[in-house]
Amino acid sequence: MTRQTHDVIIIGAGLNGLACAAALAGPQVRTPANVCLIDAADPAALANLEADGRASAITATSKRMFEALGVWPQLAEHAQPMQKIAVTDSKLGDAARPVLLQFAGQHIEGAISAYMIENRHLYAALYDQIRQSSGIAVKTNTTITQFDYGTAWAAVTTDTGETLEATLLVAADGRNSPARQAAGIKTTGWAYGQTAIVLTVEHEDAHNGLAEEHFLPAGPFAILPLPGNRSSLVWTERSGEADRIMALDGKGFQKELELRFGGHLGQVTPVGPRHAYPLGLQISHDFVGDRLALIGDAAHVVHPIAGLGFNLGLRDIAALAEVIADRFRLGLDVGDGATLQQYQQWRRSDTIMVAVATDFLNRLFANDLEPVRLLRDAGLKAVDKLDAVKSSFMREAAGLGSGLPKLLNGLPV
Repeated sequence: MTRQTHDVIIIGAGLNGLACAAALAGPQVRTPANVCLIDAADPAALANLEADGRASAITATSKRMFEALGVWPQLAEHAQPMQKIAVTDSKLGDAARPVLLQFAGQHIEGAISAYMIENRHLYAALYDQIRQSSGIAVKTNTTITQFDYGTAWAAVTTDTGETLEATLLVAADGRNSPARQAAGIKTTGWAYGQTAIVLTVEHEDAHNGLAEEHFLPAGPFAILPLPGNRSSLVWTERSGEADRIMALDGKGFQKELELRFGGHLGQVTPVGPRHAYPLGLQISHDFVGDRLALIGDAAHVVHPIAGLGFNLGLRDIAALAEVIADRFRLGLDVGDGATLQQYQQWRRSDTIMVAVATDFLNRLFANDLEPVRLLRDAGLKAVDKLDAVKSSFMREAAGLGSGLPKLLNGLPV
């Protein structure tokens, strides 16, 4: 049995794990830690449409973070600016979908508020960046068989017989996080009884950077612009109906797609496979444990109605990286209770606010009672006339405010 020692061990090499490694020890970090990144899979295998057909909305502050990490130049050519956002509220099959609320894409300090980037490009750019750092050891196709949390260290044992020790373990291992479960951290949440069908489509006509959120009785049907005449769809259905749609052949699926998509962009054609993801809310009771910090889905899972899931993970990473860097430069323990509590205090209230807001919006728009629908439509129309309110919404969604971590302001740590 061999033993290795690192400053930080990151469990999970998904988007959050890769971004965390880049933030702690990437080539742009001024005082890099010694990091080990472990995953049962290989992130290089996820950098294609077949493996992950999703796309992520990258907010203005997340873009700044990618710039500070040196990742944005590789992402820029794949980034589609959201020039406008249009919101409708209709029933399935309605001939018209009047726009009730719209946002210009430049509501945040004269800059584009968000960009759409396919996850495959995010995987490729982040993985390329961390492979440039000599301070990051990557162990792919490696399964952790045991977690140990001590008072002065944390350790993991792998299926290869290795034991790896660190002063801090970061859990980026998803909503069912084995690292979180091993630490005994509980969660609160519920399933929505909804499933998101995700796919990429091509269409005849240009989208002109317009992102559309069509609220239908089963949930939101989002058309999110990608470079070229392509869009990423996040199509929410009640889970039983989603199972039926996912099982359809190409002709049957095309019919259901056209019924919801409409003909405003000409003929629409799926590109690549369909993916289905069950939706729910889950918040960890604590974002930290003994020698353990939770980030991304290990800490929180929210409804995709506002497209903030990955951005919340990046906010976690920016806060954690700054807390660690400040203590690392002083020669202090980066995994002690004081460090971890500082991280938790920075992130927990923001996360809960987003979770409550997305839960409320989903419940409000999934309610098909006519009186409720009339009231919410009147509310959307009223808000559409209030530019100051819309700008405030956009700033909140982008995570702007006082006390931002340095990375979200585009500054290195």
